[in-house]
Amino acid sequence: MTNVVKIRKGLDIHLKGKASTEKRVEVISSGEYALVPSSFVGLKPKVVVKEGDHILAGDPLFVDKLSQEVRCASPVSGTVEQVLRGERRKVLYVKVKADHEQSFHDYGKHDVASLDGNAVKSLLLESGLFAYINQLPYAVVASPASSPKAIFVSALRDMPLAADFEVELKGNEAAFQTGLTALSKMAPVSLGIGAAQQSAALTQAKDVEITVFDGPCPAGNVGVQVNHLNPVNRGEVVWTVDPSAVIFIGRLMLTGKVDLHRVIAIAGSQVKEPAYANVLVGTKLADILKDRLAADQHVRILNGNPLTGEKCSLEDYLGAHTSEVTVIPEGDDRDEMLGWIAPRTNDFSVSHSYFSWLQGKRHEYDLDARVKGGERHMIMSGEYGKVLPMDIYGEYLIKALIAGDIDRQEQLGIYEVSPEDFALAEFVDSSKLPLQKIVRQGLDILRKENA
Repeated sequence: MTNVVKIRKGLDIHLKGKASTEKRVEVISSGEYALVPSSFVGLKPKVVVKEGDHILAGDPLFVDKLSQEVRCASPVSGTVEQVLRGERRKVLYVKVKADHEQSFHDYGKHDVASLDGNAVKSLLLESGLFAYINQLPYAVVASPASSPKAIFVSALRDMPLAADFEVELKGNEAAFQTGLTALSKMAPVSLGIGAAQQSAALTQAKDVEITVFDGPCPAGNVGVQVNHLNPVNRGEVVWTVDPSAVIFIGRLMLTGKVDLHRVIAIAGSQVKEPAYANVLVGTKLADILKDRLAADQHVRILNGNPLTGEKCSLEDYLGAHTSEVTVIPEGDDRDEMLGWIAPRTNDFSVSHSYFSWLQGKRHEYDLDARVKGGERHMIMSGEYGKVLPMDIYGEYLIKALIAGDIDRQEQLGIYEVSPEDFALAEFVDSSKLPLQKIVRQGLDILRKENA
């Protein structure tokens, strides 16, 4: 019998511009792709190609300086066009001009049933797909030297305007199951799904323990699922894998090729006819959004969803873990009469400060990117606890992170959180604190101290 976990804390935010599951659009590529090291959190890139080199799809572009067996593979075959560096020679991206006819590095087809955990890990490291596995604690790229007590995959995406994984799963069921089986060779796998998901590839998946998470956002956050099923204590490690990466792993086993195609949502109120598209990791956002923007100015383009996505421009590239590209109003052109005392019938309020709550929970809002208020002293109001369905004291943990009190952080559960777990808390926070940034900085400091 499938285990069901009922989530009561959280908040569903319904925004205008959700991608239609019935509509697919074709993205015409300019042939320019780039892999962005910042997509692989915790990895310090060492570029292993030079400008002018010809590479195959699946060949490494850069490796981790601290663990050089962890590679990051090129999504296409072609010529390395540019290695762009920023301040202190930080690698911003490695750009490849794709060949007209794609060629792949052949890693060989594998019968996953005949492989053991070490063989699977070696193949993932060699092919560059191991970098798509993250770990708790620290919410960084997993270390191949670690031995996880479990691997968690969440197929439920419930952030505002997030892509529905069941759309991507259609036609990829065999690869998804193969990927799950491969992961199960390295550690027990827990698959989290939503109560409304009906795909047989999810509800009847093999070689995994299936758990249904029923409740509001952030029930789909893998950190929330870990907290409910197998909390992380000091000295323990769990791995987390995005469901799209499970498909990548399955394709590698079935075809011997690194195929980084994924179905993403092109969403947001500033997108004409929001829909889904089949694209490669590293596709230029200008190609994805060409002729699809409702306005050229005063818009916020996000690599991801409105709560956790990264602000970017048309010159940036699709991130390795990005399942949606979102465009919402920037809000810098608004001139509102009466300011905050206006009735605001179309603005969202958690505390029912506006009359819009009378329109019902399913009403869709067109929110912009403004913070609407300045950063101030932290208000101990209990707001975080209402939207953070984890067995931790969120406000006290944030205070310990700001203070740099590592002992207190450990007592309050720092090892089992990631920045995205605090996305909703950041949204409702009266203090306007950048909670995700605070958590990320705290995790980086803790990781350095424990190294």
